[in-house]
Amino acid sequence: MNQSFSESYKEAGVDVTAGYKSVELIKKFVKNTYDENVISDLGGFGGLYSLNSEKTEDTVLVSGTDGVGTKLKLAFLMNKHDTIGQDCVAMCVNDIVCAGAKPLFFLDYMALGKNIPEVVATIVKGVADGCKIAGCSLIGGETAEMPGFYKEGEYDLAGFSVGAVDRSKIIDNNTVEVGDAVIGIASTGVHSNGFSLVRKIFDVNKENLSKYYDELGMTLGECLLTPTKIYVKPVLELMKKIQVKGVSHITGGGFYENMPRMLKEGVSLKINKDSYPILPIFKLIQKVGNIPERDMYNTFNMGIGMALIVKKEDAENAVKILEEQGEKAYIIGKVEEGNKEIKIDL
Repeated sequence: MNQSFSESYKEAGVDVTAGYKSVELIKKFVKNTYDENVISDLGGFGGLYSLNSEKTEDTVLVSGTDGVGTKLKLAFLMNKHDTIGQDCVAMCVNDIVCAGAKPLFFLDYMALGKNIPEVVATIVKGVADGCKIAGCSLIGGETAEMPGFYKEGEYDLAGFSVGAVDRSKIIDNNTVEVGDAVIGIASTGVHSNGFSLVRKIFDVNKENLSKYYDELGMTLGECLLTPTKIYVKPVLELMKKIQVKGVSHITGGGFYENMPRMLKEGVSLKINKDSYPILPIFKLIQKVGNIPERDMYNTFNMGIGMALIVKKEDAENAVKILEEQGEKAYIIGKVEEGNKEIKIDL
């Protein structure tokens, strides 16, 4: 039995016993993500992970960190916390795989106004679900009860992940050349970016989130809280079978900010916006908010959550391989001469 208890601290708004209950509730979710490399248990000061099974000649560690952003506001309003953890994992591991790395482990950080163990457990289960999808282990985290800093019922959620790749297999964009093809993998919706604009456009509140839209086939809240797609396993599978020259996770900043990050000097991308279906949520956002088309492509993923560059002759096979992994994929453009510009006929 844990002997730690402070009545004075509880009167100040921090219930340490609630923290212990949270840990007990999340243990089964966390341990379900462990693989043979995890050599520590939940509750220590640090998570231990062995690299012995990473049989590479020159292992390079790749790290990534991110949060969920103001999408959390929707989770608060809808009192729905079961998928927001997957968003947190996705924002980190999707970045890591852009370098060709396999995510190994993940840690989360949650700061909240009041520790309600059942809510914490629901959030962490979402994190664990995301880790399972990504094939990495949730080996640690931190929950900080911060009364007076966060409102009761509100929290922030961030994560950190480490992956590994053999130095010879790092994707560094140096092989990208004119004539290569751009493959786009479909997103599940807005993912976890642009929500400050989304909240402004729809004047987000409980009533507006519960409004049903025929074009969405669901309520606005259900659509917007759809978790971010995790692309790790299908992209790694594709990398085993064909040469992938560049990868871009389409997050905040949309096409114009993220796609240039997979280019080298002297080349640009020509994107055909009619090569794949624009998801209804983006058409609705643009219509309701009267948003210029360029701003849409400079804020949202527009239905493409991840883009990859492959040889032109590998493009159709790449689409086939991704579809075999359960993804919707399209040839959305090509590499041209230029200076890292993104060209879209708007």
